[in-house]
Amino acid sequence: MHEMSIALEVGRILEDRIGLARLARVITVHLEVGAEAGVEFDSLQSSLDVVLTNTPFVQAKAEIQRVTGDALRVSHVEIIDDDPHY
Repeated sequence: MHEMSIALEVGRILEDRIGLARLARVITVHLEVGAEAGVEFDSLQSSLDVVLTNTPFVQAKAEIQRVTGDALRVSHVEIIDDDPHY
């Protein structure tokens, strides 16, 4: 269940960087995960699917890019950004 902890931390990072009020506007979260990061890719994808399709998110999805090394990072996030107040 190490991967579920990572997925929950991704959600916390998004809340910290984007703000709780805007999490429902997240469309896609892009992650870079290294082959040597000690992460089971399929389990991480499943865990992210659970986290990102529940409140406070709505229907966000995760895109995992496999990279060399031990990288494990959120590379970028796509959000609906049609509100001029943000």
